[in-house]
Amino acid sequence: MGARLESRRVPTFCRHNRFIENCTICSRDLPGGSPRDRAGARSGAARPRAASNTRTREARPRADGLKVRRETRATDDGYRSGLVPGLRASADAQRLADEIAFANARLITLGEHPPGTYAVARDEPHLEQGSWTALLTVYLSPLEHEDDPFRSIRQALTSWSSGELPDLADLELGPRTSHDPARGAETLVAYRQWAERGGSQQAALAGDDAWSPSRRFDRAFERLGLPGLTRAARFDLLVTLGRLGLYELEADSLQLIGDDAVTVAAKRVFGIGDRPNLERRARALSEAIEVPLAALDLGLANWAAPERMTLGLPATIADEAAVQRGRDALDI
Repeated sequence: MGARLESRRVPTFCRHNRFIENCTICSRDLPGGSPRDRAGARSGAARPRAASNTRTREARPRADGLKVRRETRATDDGYRSGLVPGLRASADAQRLADEIAFANARLITLGEHPPGTYAVARDEPHLEQGSWTALLTVYLSPLEHEDDPFRSIRQALTSWSSGELPDLADLELGPRTSHDPARGAETLVAYRQWAERGGSQQAALAGDDAWSPSRRFDRAFERLGLPGLTRAARFDLLVTLGRLGLYELEADSLQLIGDDAVTVAAKRVFGIGDRPNLERRARALSEAIEVPLAALDLGLANWAAPERMTLGLPATIADEAAVQRGRDALDI
Protein backbone atom coordinates (compact mmCIF):
# COMPACT_ATOMS: atom_id res chain seq x y z
CA MET A 1 0.00 0.00 0.00
CA GLY A 2 2.83 2.41 0.89
CA ALA A 3 4.51 1.70 -2.45
CA ARG A 4 1.30 2.44 -4.36
CA LEU A 5 0.85 5.74 -2.53
CA GLU A 6 4.44 6.81 -3.28
CA SER A 7 4.01 6.04 -6.98
CA ARG A 8 1.02 8.36 -7.13
CA ARG A 9 2.79 11.27 -5.42
CA VAL A 10 2.52 14.57 -7.34
CA PRO A 11 5.88 15.26 -9.07
CA THR A 12 7.91 18.14 -7.65
CA PHE A 13 10.02 20.44 -9.81
CA CYS A 14 13.42 21.63 -8.56
CA ARG A 15 15.19 24.95 -9.15
CA HIS A 16 16.69 23.51 -12.37
CA ASN A 17 13.17 22.99 -13.78
CA ARG A 18 13.42 19.20 -13.63
CA PHE A 19 11.58 16.58 -11.60
CA ILE A 20 13.51 16.64 -8.34
CA GLU A 21 13.96 12.83 -8.43
CA ASN A 22 15.63 13.10 -11.85
CA CYS A 23 17.92 16.04 -11.04
CA THR A 24 21.47 14.85 -10.39
CA ILE A 25 22.06 17.84 -8.11
CA CYS A 26 18.87 18.39 -6.11
CA SER A 27 18.03 14.69 -5.73
CA ARG A 28 21.05 14.34 -3.43
CA ASP A 29 19.03 16.15 -0.74
CA LEU A 30 16.20 13.59 -0.88
CA PRO A 31 16.00 11.05 1.97
CA GLY A 32 18.23 8.14 0.98
CA GLY A 33 19.78 10.06 -1.93
CA SER A 34 18.71 10.05 -5.57
CA PRO A 35 16.86 7.11 -7.18
CA ARG A 36 20.04 6.38 -9.14
CA ASP A 37 22.09 6.28 -5.93
CA ARG A 38 19.55 3.95 -4.27
CA ALA A 39 19.49 1.67 -7.31
CA GLY A 40 23.27 1.50 -7.31
CA ALA A 41 23.32 0.72 -3.60
CA ARG A 42 20.81 -2.13 -4.07
CA SER A 43 22.71 -3.66 -6.98
CA GLY A 44 26.07 -3.22 -5.28
CA ALA A 45 27.61 -2.27 -8.59
CA ALA A 46 28.79 1.05 -9.95
CA ARG A 47 27.85 2.20 -13.39
CA PRO A 48 30.72 1.35 -15.78
CA ARG A 49 32.58 4.23 -17.39
CA ALA A 50 33.61 4.37 -21.00
CA ALA A 51 37.34 4.60 -20.44
CA SER A 52 38.19 4.54 -24.13
CA ASN A 53 35.96 7.53 -24.85
CA THR A 54 37.51 9.45 -21.96
CA ARG A 55 41.00 8.85 -23.31
CA THR A 56 39.91 9.98 -26.75
CA ARG A 57 38.50 13.25 -25.42
CA GLU A 58 41.60 14.01 -23.38
CA ALA A 59 43.98 13.32 -26.24
CA ARG A 60 42.11 15.29 -28.91
CA PRO A 61 43.93 18.56 -29.67
CA ARG A 62 41.93 21.79 -29.99
CA ALA A 63 42.48 23.67 -33.21
CA ASP A 64 41.23 26.95 -31.72
CA GLY A 65 43.81 26.94 -28.92
CA LEU A 66 41.17 27.10 -26.19
CA LYS A 67 42.43 26.20 -22.73
CA VAL A 68 40.01 24.87 -20.14
CA ARG A 69 40.55 26.25 -16.65
CA ARG A 70 39.13 24.00 -13.97
CA GLU A 71 37.45 25.92 -11.16
CA THR A 72 37.93 24.52 -7.69
CA ARG A 73 35.38 24.62 -4.92
CA ALA A 74 35.57 23.85 -1.25
CA THR A 75 34.31 20.45 -0.13
CA ASP A 76 30.57 20.12 0.42
CA ASP A 77 30.11 20.25 4.21
CA GLY A 78 26.33 20.40 4.17
CA TYR A 79 26.14 24.20 3.99
CA ARG A 80 22.87 25.55 2.54
CA SER A 81 21.48 29.08 2.29
CA GLY A 82 18.46 30.41 0.47
CA LEU A 83 20.41 33.59 -0.37
CA VAL A 84 23.18 31.68 -2.18
CA PRO A 85 21.58 28.39 -3.27
CA GLY A 86 24.52 27.51 -5.51
CA LEU A 87 26.98 27.22 -2.61
CA ARG A 88 27.50 23.91 -0.84
CA ALA A 89 30.45 24.75 1.42
CA SER A 90 30.68 27.17 4.34
CA ALA A 91 34.23 28.07 3.24
CA ASP A 92 32.88 29.35 -0.09
CA ALA A 93 30.22 31.37 1.73
CA GLN A 94 32.79 32.82 4.12
CA ARG A 95 35.04 33.86 1.22
CA LEU A 96 32.10 35.47 -0.54
CA ALA A 97 31.24 37.50 2.57
CA ASP A 98 34.88 38.61 2.87
CA GLU A 99 35.14 39.66 -0.78
CA ILE A 100 31.89 41.61 -0.71
CA ALA A 101 33.11 43.40 2.41
CA PHE A 102 36.41 44.25 0.69
CA ALA A 103 34.54 45.54 -2.37
CA ASN A 104 32.30 47.66 -0.15
CA ALA A 105 35.34 49.10 1.64
CA ARG A 106 36.72 50.04 -1.77
CA LEU A 107 33.52 51.90 -2.64
CA ILE A 108 33.68 53.79 0.66
CA THR A 109 37.34 54.69 0.04
CA LEU A 110 36.62 55.94 -3.47
CA GLY A 111 34.01 58.25 -2.04
CA GLU A 112 36.09 59.53 0.88
CA HIS A 113 39.84 59.18 0.21
CA PRO A 114 40.44 57.97 -3.37
CA PRO A 115 44.05 56.99 -4.09
CA GLY A 116 46.24 57.68 -7.14
CA THR A 117 44.61 58.68 -10.40
CA TYR A 118 41.16 58.23 -8.85
CA ALA A 119 41.95 61.33 -6.79
CA VAL A 120 43.37 63.08 -9.87
CA ALA A 121 40.07 62.47 -11.67
CA ARG A 122 38.01 63.72 -8.72
CA ASP A 123 40.07 66.87 -8.16
CA GLU A 124 40.41 67.83 -11.82
CA PRO A 125 38.71 71.24 -12.29
CA HIS A 126 37.57 70.36 -15.81
CA LEU A 127 34.96 67.60 -15.89
CA GLU A 128 36.01 66.41 -19.35
CA GLN A 129 39.57 65.79 -18.19
CA GLY A 130 38.35 64.20 -14.97
CA SER A 131 36.08 61.85 -16.92
CA TRP A 132 38.93 60.93 -19.28
CA THR A 133 41.27 60.24 -16.35
CA ALA A 134 38.68 57.97 -14.73
CA LEU A 135 38.14 56.14 -18.04
CA LEU A 136 41.86 55.46 -18.49
CA THR A 137 42.20 54.35 -14.86
CA VAL A 138 39.48 51.74 -15.29
CA TYR A 139 40.41 50.80 -18.85
CA LEU A 140 44.07 50.08 -18.06
CA SER A 141 43.44 48.95 -14.43
CA PRO A 142 45.80 49.67 -11.51
CA LEU A 143 48.68 47.24 -11.12
CA GLU A 144 48.90 44.63 -8.39
CA HIS A 145 51.74 44.10 -5.91
CA GLU A 146 53.30 47.44 -6.73
CA ASP A 147 54.46 50.35 -4.58
CA ASP A 148 52.92 52.55 -7.28
CA PRO A 149 49.90 50.73 -8.77
CA PHE A 150 48.94 53.78 -10.86
CA ARG A 151 52.31 54.07 -12.60
CA SER A 152 51.15 52.86 -16.02
CA ILE A 153 48.03 55.00 -15.93
CA ARG A 154 50.00 58.17 -15.20
CA GLN A 155 52.40 57.22 -17.98
CA ALA A 156 49.54 56.89 -20.46
CA LEU A 157 47.47 59.86 -19.30
CA THR A 158 46.96 62.56 -21.94
CA SER A 159 44.98 65.76 -22.17
CA TRP A 160 41.42 65.32 -23.37
CA SER A 161 41.34 68.73 -25.00
CA SER A 162 44.46 68.00 -27.06
CA GLY A 163 42.84 64.98 -28.73
CA GLU A 164 46.10 63.07 -28.21
CA LEU A 165 45.71 59.33 -27.71
CA PRO A 166 47.83 57.51 -25.10
CA ASP A 167 50.86 55.53 -26.17
CA LEU A 168 49.81 52.04 -25.11
CA ALA A 169 52.78 50.14 -26.56
CA ASP A 170 54.56 47.92 -24.02
CA LEU A 171 52.42 49.32 -21.22
CA GLU A 172 52.05 47.15 -18.13
CA LEU A 173 48.39 46.41 -17.49
CA GLY A 174 46.41 45.66 -14.34
CA PRO A 175 44.40 42.48 -13.71
CA ARG A 176 41.02 43.94 -14.69
CA THR A 177 42.14 45.77 -17.79
CA SER A 178 39.85 46.04 -20.79
CA HIS A 179 42.73 46.81 -23.14
CA ASP A 180 43.63 44.27 -25.81
CA PRO A 181 47.07 45.10 -27.30
CA ALA A 182 45.96 43.55 -30.59
CA ARG A 183 43.36 46.32 -30.93
CA GLY A 184 45.84 49.12 -30.34
CA ALA A 185 44.03 52.37 -29.58
CA GLU A 186 40.83 51.28 -31.35
CA THR A 187 38.71 51.28 -28.18
CA LEU A 188 39.87 54.73 -27.09
CA VAL A 189 39.24 56.10 -30.59
CA ALA A 190 35.71 54.67 -30.41
CA TYR A 191 35.23 56.28 -26.99
CA ARG A 192 36.29 59.71 -28.23
CA GLN A 193 33.98 59.40 -31.23
CA TRP A 194 31.15 58.35 -28.93
CA ALA A 195 31.68 61.42 -26.75
CA GLU A 196 31.86 63.70 -29.78
CA ARG A 197 28.56 62.37 -31.10
CA GLY A 198 27.00 63.12 -27.72
CA GLY A 199 28.43 66.66 -27.67
CA SER A 200 30.88 65.92 -24.83
CA GLN A 201 31.65 63.23 -22.29
CA GLN A 202 29.49 65.08 -19.79
CA ALA A 203 26.48 65.20 -22.12
CA ALA A 204 26.90 61.58 -23.22
CA LEU A 205 27.27 60.24 -19.67
CA ALA A 206 24.75 62.45 -17.88
CA GLY A 207 21.95 62.20 -20.42
CA ASP A 208 18.65 63.82 -19.42
CA ASP A 209 18.66 65.93 -16.26
CA ALA A 210 15.33 64.40 -15.28
CA TRP A 211 16.73 60.86 -15.12
CA SER A 212 17.21 59.18 -11.77
CA PRO A 213 20.79 58.04 -10.91
CA SER A 214 19.83 54.40 -11.58
CA ARG A 215 18.23 55.16 -14.96
CA ARG A 216 21.25 57.28 -15.91
CA PHE A 217 23.49 54.33 -14.99
CA ASP A 218 21.46 51.91 -17.13
CA ARG A 219 21.35 54.22 -20.14
CA ALA A 220 25.07 55.06 -19.96
CA PHE A 221 25.97 51.38 -19.60
CA GLU A 222 23.95 50.58 -22.71
CA ARG A 223 25.45 53.46 -24.70
CA LEU A 224 29.01 52.50 -23.72
CA GLY A 225 28.79 49.19 -25.58
CA LEU A 226 31.90 50.07 -27.61
CA PRO A 227 34.34 47.68 -29.32
CA GLY A 228 36.80 46.38 -26.74
CA LEU A 229 35.13 47.99 -23.72
CA THR A 230 34.15 44.99 -21.61
CA ARG A 231 31.17 44.69 -19.31
CA ALA A 232 33.50 44.94 -16.30
CA ALA A 233 35.09 48.17 -17.59
CA ARG A 234 31.73 49.78 -18.41
CA PHE A 235 30.26 48.86 -15.04
CA ASP A 236 33.30 49.88 -12.98
CA LEU A 237 33.68 53.15 -14.90
CA LEU A 238 30.13 54.21 -14.06
CA VAL A 239 30.48 53.08 -10.43
CA THR A 240 33.76 55.00 -10.15
CA LEU A 241 32.35 58.19 -11.71
CA GLY A 242 29.44 58.03 -9.29
CA ARG A 243 31.56 57.34 -6.21
CA LEU A 244 33.98 60.15 -7.08
CA GLY A 245 31.03 62.52 -7.25
CA LEU A 246 31.56 63.45 -10.90
CA TYR A 247 28.11 62.26 -11.99
CA GLU A 248 24.92 61.13 -10.27
CA LEU A 249 25.09 57.42 -11.05
CA GLU A 250 23.92 54.42 -9.04
CA ALA A 251 23.63 50.78 -10.09
CA ASP A 252 20.41 48.93 -9.34
CA SER A 253 21.38 46.04 -11.61
CA LEU A 254 24.63 44.13 -12.11
CA GLN A 255 24.14 44.22 -15.90
CA LEU A 256 24.98 40.51 -16.14
CA ILE A 257 25.67 39.55 -19.74
CA GLY A 258 27.46 36.88 -21.78
CA ASP A 259 30.39 34.95 -20.35
CA ASP A 260 31.72 37.84 -18.30
CA ALA A 261 33.56 36.64 -15.17
CA VAL A 262 31.05 38.27 -12.81
CA THR A 263 28.14 36.74 -14.70
CA VAL A 264 29.69 33.27 -14.52
CA ALA A 265 30.42 33.70 -10.80
CA ALA A 266 26.85 34.86 -10.18
CA LYS A 267 25.50 31.74 -11.87
CA ARG A 268 27.64 29.59 -9.58
CA VAL A 269 26.70 31.46 -6.41
CA PHE A 270 22.99 31.83 -7.08
CA GLY A 271 22.53 28.41 -8.70
CA ILE A 272 20.57 29.64 -11.70
CA GLY A 273 21.29 30.84 -15.21
CA ASP A 274 18.61 33.24 -16.40
CA ARG A 275 19.36 36.92 -15.99
CA PRO A 276 16.12 38.13 -14.33
CA ASN A 277 16.50 35.63 -11.49
CA LEU A 278 20.23 36.29 -11.21
CA GLU A 279 19.57 40.01 -10.81
CA ARG A 280 16.77 39.36 -8.33
CA ARG A 281 18.92 37.10 -6.17
CA ALA A 282 21.88 39.49 -6.34
CA ARG A 283 19.65 42.33 -5.17
CA ALA A 284 18.32 40.19 -2.32
CA LEU A 285 21.87 39.38 -1.18
CA SER A 286 23.00 43.01 -1.25
CA GLU A 287 19.93 44.04 0.74
CA ALA A 288 20.51 41.27 3.30
CA ILE A 289 24.13 42.35 3.83
CA GLU A 290 23.17 46.04 3.61
CA VAL A 291 25.72 47.00 0.97
CA PRO A 292 25.21 48.74 -2.38
CA LEU A 293 24.51 46.35 -5.23
CA ALA A 294 27.69 47.64 -6.90
CA ALA A 295 29.75 45.93 -4.19
CA LEU A 296 28.73 42.55 -5.61
CA ASP A 297 30.48 43.31 -8.91
CA LEU A 298 34.03 43.22 -7.57
CA GLY A 299 32.96 40.90 -4.75
CA LEU A 300 31.83 38.18 -7.16
CA ALA A 301 34.82 38.77 -9.47
CA ASN A 302 37.27 38.30 -6.60
CA TRP A 303 35.35 35.33 -5.20
CA ALA A 304 35.90 33.49 -8.48
CA ALA A 305 39.46 34.78 -9.11
CA PRO A 306 42.63 32.90 -8.09
CA GLU A 307 43.60 35.87 -5.93
CA ARG A 308 42.07 39.16 -4.85
CA MET A 309 42.23 42.09 -7.28
CA THR A 310 42.77 45.22 -5.17
CA LEU A 311 42.55 47.79 -8.00
CA GLY A 312 44.96 50.22 -6.40
CA LEU A 313 43.83 49.84 -2.79
CA PRO A 314 45.53 47.99 0.09
CA ALA A 315 44.55 44.32 0.12
CA THR A 316 43.95 44.52 3.86
CA ILE A 317 41.18 47.11 3.87
CA ALA A 318 37.82 45.77 4.96
CA ASP A 319 34.46 46.96 6.15
CA GLU A 320 34.34 44.92 9.35
CA ALA A 321 30.68 45.74 9.91
CA ALA A 322 29.88 44.42 6.43
CA VAL A 323 31.91 41.27 7.15
CA GLN A 324 29.76 40.58 10.20
CA ARG A 325 26.53 41.39 8.38
CA GLY A 326 27.59 39.02 5.61
CA ARG A 327 28.27 36.22 8.07
CA ASP A 328 24.94 36.77 9.78
CA ALA A 329 22.99 36.92 6.50
CA LEU A 330 24.66 33.78 5.16
CA ASP A 331 24.40 31.88 8.48
CA ILE A 332 28.10 31.16 8.61
